Amino acid sequence: MKRILAFGDSNTWGYDPATRERYDKDIRWTGLLQNALGDDALILEEGLCGRTTVFDDANRAGRNGFAALPSILKAVEPIDTAIIMLGTNDCKSVFGASAGVIAAGMEKCIAKLTEYVKPDNILLISPIFLENAALNSSYDSRSLTVSRELKQAYREVASAYKTSFLAASDIAKASDIDGEHLTEDGHRTLADVVSCMIADI
Repeated sequence: MKRILAFGDSNTWGYDPATRERYDKDIRWTGLLQNALGDDALILEEGLCGRTTVFDDANRAGRNGFAALPSILKAVEPIDTAIIMLGTNDCKSVFGASAGVIAAGMEKCIAKLTEYVKPDNILLISPIFLENAALNSSYDSRSLTVSRELKQAYREVASAYKTSFLAASDIAKASDIDGEHLTEDGHRTLADVVSCMIADI
């Protein structure tokens, strides 16, 4: 049985923008991926709302992904494959980060993952784009622009580390409700594409 780590933020946790609760396991992409792979794999779900690549959120403790990775990796090892999808929360206006700075944070996460997983067994996913409905106290217009620049910035990280790469924004979009989170259809599409890519890996 292959052990597959899925490390991410609220879109990996399965946040439902309509109810503000968690999608059922048979709706969120990690659960659908588990169903698709069956007994050949175990999906280790490590999604957390508000998680960033490297930033500390003064209002929400424990959201720094890079800081959390060492203990999580130790807790779930051995790992055969790792999927990482972060960056949306890094676009928050409070951090003022460019796509390049966020990609540098992702690079640190990838480097840590390679201590446990071979690079060609890592799938780096750039997040879906933030949309206008996300404009609030957390995100501004610059946030929307930066979210669109992450695709190319992450592609370069994946190329440098020779990991697999997928742009979630190519196949799914944010809910019209909050402009930030995946819809049920988005979860289903993401699971379908990731399952094929994992099979190839």
